[in-house]
Amino acid sequence: MKYRLFLFFFFFFGILAAQPNTEVYLMDLDYEGEDFTFSNFRNISNDTGYDSQPSFQSDNLVLFAANNGGQNDIAQYHIRFNKKFWLHEGSAASQYSPQRISGSQHILSVHLDTTGRQRLFRHHLTSREYTEAHPDLQVAYFAMYNENILVGSVLGDDALDLVVANLKTKQVDTLAYNAGRSFHKVPKSDTMSYTYVNEEGNHDVYQLDMKSFESFFVAQLPIGVQDHVWLSESILLIGSGSKLYTYDLFGDGVWKEVADLSLYKLDNITRLALSPDGTKLALVALPAE
Repeated sequence: MKYRLFLFFFFFFGILAAQPNTEVYLMDLDYEGEDFTFSNFRNISNDTGYDSQPSFQSDNLVLFAANNGGQNDIAQYHIRFNKKFWLHEGSAASQYSPQRISGSQHILSVHLDTTGRQRLFRHHLTSREYTEAHPDLQVAYFAMYNENILVGSVLGDDALDLVVANLKTKQVDTLAYNAGRSFHKVPKSDTMSYTYVNEEGNHDVYQLDMKSFESFFVAQLPIGVQDHVWLSESILLIGSGSKLYTYDLFGDGVWKEVADLSLYKLDNITRLALSPDGTKLALVALPAE
């Protein structure tokens, strides 16, 4: 147990230490083919400490983990009102990776308590009540396939394990070892994407068929990149440094630069999230010095 706890602190807090004082940024996005236009850029977390892991509750609401006086709580940013609210605060545990369960009035988040134990909790959007979603699932990172099934990585013996978990039946299937942290539902398909750490220590993107549990290689991410998001069922978007790149599954097999955001004084772009209507992009980065 002590060894597993050490590994958890290495994976989880190592990532926090590698991204001090990150901010969550939001911009409007318009693209057609390889022509991208970004506008209305703004910092929506705008505080010291660790702000990260954005997702869209709706086209007008962004969720993310935000520093709240030394603890991380779930923030909800209203795009129309340009205002940040606390969705839930006051828990003894820090809260990370908030994501809405599609078609429901709940979100899921990972709670990290002071003993180092992390658990998955379900929050009601109206009552703000929360309950444990799966008591035996030590989730580090995840994404929802539907209202009951998630794909994610959990703490294994010496790395993160790729799992598919059913929150209703509590069944957990371990599919692979050495998983990464980036998970997404692929648009217009019955597949989820995940990252896997290859033999060179870089991250590969795979698609997982949710009916057969077969995996298919998609692309290798550039060195140092761990995160991806889907612009469509065939186009990946990533960040590296201050730049954004796309990869077309039906293209020529190379990553193409589509934007340089250095004008906005940021660097080390990591996590990305796209609004349901595809018109807004949230990303995490370090303010450039």
